Amino acid sequence: MNSADEDRAIGEVVDRLAKAFPDVAVDKVAQVVSEARPEFEEVPIRDFVPLFVERGAKQRLRGLV
Repeated sequence: MNSADEDRAIGEVVDRLAKAFPDVAVDKVAQVVSEARPEFEEVPIRDFVPLFVERGAKQRLRGLV
């Protein structure tokens, strides 16, 4: 996965999580996703990074609701 594809996939993560957590502002969802992403910065195989970011962000968002 190249960086453009990864960025697009991360954008889709924000969209999915915003729908899953309608009581959380979209900006806050995007912030939580952005904060989860650096955990996987050094991962050499990038294909599953969006999935891992989504899982981490979802856990954090559950803590906010």
